[in-house]
Amino acid sequence: MPTYEYECPKCGCKFEKFESITAEHKAKCPKCGVRCRRLISAGAGVICKGSGFYTTDHRSESYKKAAAKDHEAASTGSKKTKSEDKG
Repeated sequence: MPTYEYECPKCGCKFEKFESITAEHKAKCPKCGVRCRRLISAGAGVICKGSGFYTTDHRSESYKKAAAKDHEAASTGSKKTKSEDKG
């Protein structure tokens, strides 16, 4: 259920109310009791902390260290020289 913002036309009080999308907005001001109007708000946005929208962007430090070791071992251990391939 989303959180909606309301503003009282009488006293100017602004507040938020957690309610269903399908519910009629009949919120009353907590200060003076007058029926308030619902404001248009941006809502919840996407938080971009990393370089993209992938689950691997925010891994723990221990996971990153282990992955780096695996990558390093794979890149140095799998390379063969031409003389090793021949024989």
